[in-house]
Amino acid sequence: MRYIFTPTFLLCLSFAFGQGRYNRILNTIDENKTNYSNIAQQIWSYAEMGFQEKNSSALLQKTLMDEGFEITEGIAEIPTAFLATFGSGGPVIAILGEFDALPGLSQKALPYKSSNDGNAGHACGHHLFGTASAAAAIALKNYLIAENKSGTVKFYGCPAEEGGSGKVYITRAGLFDDVDVALHWHADSKNSASIRPALANKSAKFRFYGISSHAAGAPEKGRSSLDAVEAMNNMVNMMREHTSESTRIHYVITQGGKAPNVVPDFAEVYYYARHATRDEVVNVFDRIVNAAKGAALGTGTTMEYEMIGGTHELLHNETLQRMVHKNLETIGGYAYTLEEKAFAEKISESLGIPLNTEYTEGIEPYSDNSKAGGSTDVGDVSFAVPTVGLRTATWVPGTPAHSWQAVAAGGTDIGNKGMMIAAKTLALTAMELIDNPKIISAAKEEFLQKRGLDFKYIPMLGNRKPALNYRN
Repeated sequence: MRYIFTPTFLLCLSFAFGQGRYNRILNTIDENKTNYSNIAQQIWSYAEMGFQEKNSSALLQKTLMDEGFEITEGIAEIPTAFLATFGSGGPVIAILGEFDALPGLSQKALPYKSSNDGNAGHACGHHLFGTASAAAAIALKNYLIAENKSGTVKFYGCPAEEGGSGKVYITRAGLFDDVDVALHWHADSKNSASIRPALANKSAKFRFYGISSHAAGAPEKGRSSLDAVEAMNNMVNMMREHTSESTRIHYVITQGGKAPNVVPDFAEVYYYARHATRDEVVNVFDRIVNAAKGAALGTGTTMEYEMIGGTHELLHNETLQRMVHKNLETIGGYAYTLEEKAFAEKISESLGIPLNTEYTEGIEPYSDNSKAGGSTDVGDVSFAVPTVGLRTATWVPGTPAHSWQAVAAGGTDIGNKGMMIAAKTLALTAMELIDNPKIISAAKEEFLQKRGLDFKYIPMLGNRKPALNYRN
């Protein structure tokens, strides 16, 4: 009789034989919960924005260096990016970590909206992201040592995910070329490892230059850069009627003048264009550029623009995704304490919804029909190497990302508990991949088929150097 061993069968067999060893390693993550929680909350308190994460990056580097990792600082010409490596030989497992905050969100772990001090805030949970990923990398290192296994773990310190496209520069530099599988996760309001699409993205700052003049005494001598920004915005807003349904366009006026009686000679507007496919993003972005050119012509100003970021859509790998979902179910969710439940109920009240902890205590069923919402520079990584991720409940259920409610929960043990679920799921997945290279082979076969044999990687942000000052 001839037996055919499928990747799923091999995966289950691998876990059954390795469960005791895996549990010993997973227990070490739990034993260090206090330490990892302290690291995450320290990064939460730093709240450093994209490419400015000096303290956050240094703390994660020290954490990994103390565990025997070799550190390479300033990779891809980014001062706060780094690579931490342990082990030798294959398989090579990459674990991605982020640590940047968002502008305009103050750091307060309160269940009600407080005054905004105008500083940055961790409203997307990247303080938890970087820490959990480091914990998983350390656990995998311990497994390689304990079991005398061949294999390499690479932790990528990835800055500026929020608009700065940090991983794009790392991908462009070829730093994933020797990796077999890349693992990542993200903060969320539920535990889920389903296929979750992400939109391709292209962003730029459009700068208009006019002529200053007294707005009342000599208006004919002025040429308003703010008029140009407003004209551009009007044209782009009319363009929305003639774009595909999944197109998303957002902008903010970052500079628009200082006084009403002075015709502004400089104004700037910051644009994002998104779509489910990168080709359509390029098309939409080119139309936005033409609107900017027309606005400059019509207002007698001049225009230039600077590419800030650009990311591919996510290339999903179902072989890996189902594996991670199984592992997330194995790890399971967590329960609130009475104090945490009271906190969560107040957050839910602010959102106008009842508190439902079904997918905090449990795991959302697997699906592959999610609609894309945001964008991520993990997309570029996913076109370089088979990539897989998950999300865990670090926020109160129903909380949207980039909100004060996300900041608040991320500064409490609710965030820490969700972070630990992610760390253990990543570690379990990495250990199984080390033990079962046939799963990696199946994932690579799917990856090459979906990406296409004639694929050529072209970064959406072109050849520009990292936009290190984009948050200034």
